[in-house]
Amino acid sequence: MRKTLLILAFASLGCGFMSDSARAAGPPVKAMNEVLVNVDGMTLYTYDKDRGMDGKSVCNDRCAENWPPLLAAPDSNAEGDYSIIMRDDASSQWAYKGQPLYLYKRDMKQGDMAGDDVQNVWHVIKQ
Repeated sequence: MRKTLLILAFASLGCGFMSDSARAAGPPVKAMNEVLVNVDGMTLYTYDKDRGMDGKSVCNDRCAENWPPLLAAPDSNAEGDYSIIMRDDASSQWAYKGQPLYLYKRDMKQGDMAGDDVQNVWHVIKQ
């Protein structure tokens, strides 16, 4: 009983026992040097082929291996310019002004923008 009370007390204080995905959250995006990045500081991109697709991602399978979607946790909350779209695999993805957001697998550290203008269809999001 004492052990249970101690665990409950720590959990109620928010001492890190709950994962970030266990808490309802807004978009995991911020601006860094006038470019949108995820919470880890990795550059976010949009894909021209998603334009006009009414909030749908057309980057699936091999494309999504190279350009991982910025996934939304089930309890995420859309707000402002950020929405959540449903992917073909039934996962949820963040979108900015209707454009699905992606990372690039060749970006290795914060500030990398190796994906900008790849094949003239991938672009960083500038603020």
